[in-house]
Amino acid sequence: MTVIIETVLGWRDVALVGAGQALALSPAAWARVDYASRIVERIVETGVRAYGVNTGVGALSDTVIDRASQSRLSRNIILSHACGIGDILAPREVRAIIAAQIANFAHGHSGVRPEVLRYLAVFLEKDCIPDVPSRGSAGYLTHNAHTALVLIGEGSARVAGKRLSGRDALASIGLSPLVLGAKEGLSLVNGTACATGLASIALARAEQLLDWADAIAALTLEAAGCQMAAFDEAVLALRPSRGIALVGASLRRRLNGSGLIAAAVGRRTQDALSLRSIPHAHGAARDVFETSGAVVDQELASVTDNPAVSGTPEHPIVSSEAHAVAPALAQAADSLAIAIAQISAMSERRMDRLINPLVSGLPPFLASDPGSNSGFMIAQYTAAALSNENRRLAAPASTDGGLTSALQEDFLAHPTAAANKLLSVIDNAEYILAIELMAAAQAHDFLVETGSRADGTNAIHALTRKEVARYDDNRPLSADIERLRTVIRETPPPAIA
Repeated sequence: MTVIIETVLGWRDVALVGAGQALALSPAAWARVDYASRIVERIVETGVRAYGVNTGVGALSDTVIDRASQSRLSRNIILSHACGIGDILAPREVRAIIAAQIANFAHGHSGVRPEVLRYLAVFLEKDCIPDVPSRGSAGYLTHNAHTALVLIGEGSARVAGKRLSGRDALASIGLSPLVLGAKEGLSLVNGTACATGLASIALARAEQLLDWADAIAALTLEAAGCQMAAFDEAVLALRPSRGIALVGASLRRRLNGSGLIAAAVGRRTQDALSLRSIPHAHGAARDVFETSGAVVDQELASVTDNPAVSGTPEHPIVSSEAHAVAPALAQAADSLAIAIAQISAMSERRMDRLINPLVSGLPPFLASDPGSNSGFMIAQYTAAALSNENRRLAAPASTDGGLTSALQEDFLAHPTAAANKLLSVIDNAEYILAIELMAAAQAHDFLVETGSRADGTNAIHALTRKEVARYDDNRPLSADIERLRTVIRETPPPAIA
């Protein structure tokens, strides 16, 4: 399958390209790119003053650059802006950033030559992945610069898993280093492609995580003998929320026909909130997810280059604006991070209830021989540590502020930091849910004589046991956690019949 840019891409399209799909432009999109590049050519010819075309950038925006130096300006912008540090982003994330950058150029208001987009498209086609450090960007500039380095034969990239210099990477996919034209250096480091690409990957991962959160919660609810009346459709409808309704319906379907649930009817007046309010917390996260997805789609539909070019080659218009600033995107990523931190905290609380004999009615710590065996005692410590880390990560990046470029850039929205932080929250949440899944499956192993599982939860239990055996203190638990985390990250939960 090839994702085609006609007018705009959505976050799902960007996530597909991140996962390995090809990306191509429609004839209309190529025409927009070519037309905008001719506008920039005319600006160069006429000498009309234009930020980043024939002036310096940032606080140097009033410094005029002569025509002979404009190509060198483009190259120098990339070299000077490549200040990233830290771990290298995953290939999936870099591919998504490139896809979002191509989509921004395809609006036809950046003015880069079609050749730039062709090179970036070949990167995706040949799986040439620039080495992009994950840290060091207050907004967007450094990440984008590291991708652009490879275009000009600098930096480094991975091709077929092998790390090569930028020049050698280009040669391996049949390309020569690009000589950039006016404005192209600025356009390549500009815009919100980095944050948008990362947010698109985060949304794809979050969507699967939310499905697993519902499925794992159902397995725990069944093991705990929950009171399903709290999840009746009419009861949940008293608090109108699309998310609450979706989660409630999912739990009812997953637990339909459960002998364990039937045996527990009336056992308690009401369950603890980590059980009873699953539709409310998971539903709130789903509502935030939908809103965040709409914000990312809005970002992809927007021109985020500065300056934007428009008009005609005969009458060019250069508009200096602030479209590369993305407060809404940062706030959306922050909001989703908070929502996922909350449901992962609830998951840890449910897991703790399963191993605590004071409330579970099961062997302490789900150990096969309590005393000589510790069972899941320390696995809960791990979940608690990750949950606490998520609370810290849930502090918003969008309010960080900062002053850069000699007071010229005296407001920063931090969308890239927010997106990176969201990805870290999702990492932790996947591990926490894997630990709950492991404990819930073990709890069910003690309940085989009490009642039957529902078909929907039996599928979850069977998948878990296919991946990891019952735990008898006979091996380190870390490998089991990693295995189940991989399942949660890479495969959707079993469908409900």
